[in-house]
Amino acid sequence: MKMNVKLFVCCCVLLCTSLSFAEDTPYDGSWESLQAMPVPAWFDDGKIGIFIHWGPYSVIGYRKGGRGYAEHVPKIIYQDPEHYYSYLQERWGATPPEFGYKDMIPEFKAENWDPDAWAKLFKDVGAHYVVMTAEHHDGWANWDSDLTPWNAVDMGPKRDLVGDLGKALKKQGLKYAPSYHRERHQTFFAKKQYVVKGEPQDDIAEEIRRVPEAASLYGPFGTTKEFVDSYVARWKEIQTKYQPDFLWMDDFPIYTRDGNKVRAGKAKPEVQYFDDQLRLMITDFMNDGASRGAEVYVNNKGGNRNWPDGVGCLEKDNLKLKVIGPKWQSCTTFGTSFGYLENDKYKSIKNVLHEMIEVISRNGNFLVNIGPQADGTIPEPQVERLRAMGDWLKINGDAIYGSRYWKVCDQKEEHLAFTTNGKKLYAIKLEQPSTPFAIAATAGWRRDQVLGVRLLGSDADVAWKMTGEGLQITPPSDLGASQYAWSFEIITTEEQHHPNVIEKDAATALKGSKAVDLDGNASKKRAGK
Repeated sequence: MKMNVKLFVCCCVLLCTSLSFAEDTPYDGSWESLQAMPVPAWFDDGKIGIFIHWGPYSVIGYRKGGRGYAEHVPKIIYQDPEHYYSYLQERWGATPPEFGYKDMIPEFKAENWDPDAWAKLFKDVGAHYVVMTAEHHDGWANWDSDLTPWNAVDMGPKRDLVGDLGKALKKQGLKYAPSYHRERHQTFFAKKQYVVKGEPQDDIAEEIRRVPEAASLYGPFGTTKEFVDSYVARWKEIQTKYQPDFLWMDDFPIYTRDGNKVRAGKAKPEVQYFDDQLRLMITDFMNDGASRGAEVYVNNKGGNRNWPDGVGCLEKDNLKLKVIGPKWQSCTTFGTSFGYLENDKYKSIKNVLHEMIEVISRNGNFLVNIGPQADGTIPEPQVERLRAMGDWLKINGDAIYGSRYWKVCDQKEEHLAFTTNGKKLYAIKLEQPSTPFAIAATAGWRRDQVLGVRLLGSDADVAWKMTGEGLQITPPSDLGASQYAWSFEIITTEEQHHPNVIEKDAATALKGSKAVDLDGNASKKRAGK
């Protein structure tokens, strides 16, 4: 029997607002304490994760222009009625307020979903952790929630998507993070976004008038205490029921909009309350992990970071740092959308693999996204790219898993990227090696510092010599089984990781990276400018 929602919320709020952390817990509730959180070994060594955007928005699979974040279409329907109402009329024979986003939920059935098959696929293609949307900005819960009737057990699929996938992943030995995107929900269906005071779109208000139960899907509106308390309570429910390994949150635009600059100490009272509760929520998650003996972690999303630097890993959508940065993660799309978008425009396999290698060479993790269809089918182009990634990693995994950055991340004129593992240096050639090449950053090395060179995936001998330009490698005629990129393992007499070359300042590290707006539209600007 499901407990009283208001009682549960009140209990969770009381916990978070009055929480005094015990002396023996690692984190005391301050940002300074959280800045000391270590990077878990499983995250730093695992490198490869799978992101999954899946929910009622997957029913739509459409966006005007055929590109962009399709998971944002639930709000865009009401923002651009001239286009989308015509689309809804043609497809469903009705438009808001008669037929709106809430009415698409029965078509989100997951009838062909096999969580064990998903988990096996993710394991086979070399992932070490999985992040799946527990709740996106739309207010829908993919878990068995006692706090909202708009959840995957009571409606739509009629099964616990978060829980069932978690069990399947555990059997495969993979880490799990039900991702949480509710930070933008309070204005997602509002007339104006990213403001403290929210007012529903007119047709949303009419949908709620006609179906009062819809209020708990589309609302609450505005950064009210009710909204903040529901935010904390829903995450606490996920944490308690599923004990995730990672607290993944999207970026918080309200922190830098509508007169707020939270990290600079300027915040409206409602937003300050939000930030205070989030600090305690993160603290509770980290302490809960410690109490279970689990190495847990969080992300710090956005060009305008959510939290003070050092609290979790730096992250942005499709992030490509030009330097070796503080521990970071790129949540990366195969196409232009995270959610399912029919006939999306996909990156080539070569480009996906090169992006993965470059991210890892610069101290990043590669969290690559899939957007399944509403029935649980993963689109074939996405499966093809996952399989290609897995094939490459089976051959070249020694250059990726457990690796660390070198003293330089790349050598552009030879199309090289570098990683290290102990006394091994990996020079990964991003173009097919056919002629001798020298590694400039090894200039000055003695011959006795190199014990040997081999090409991963090939049994052929690799010729090498020391020159004034550095270690020169002559590729063998037999390049072995690898495709798209070739990893040369250089065995040396010294540790090759250079921890002091990292650019520790996040703002500096982000300079020059591609700027993308909150709906996934590429900007002509560059981040950090």
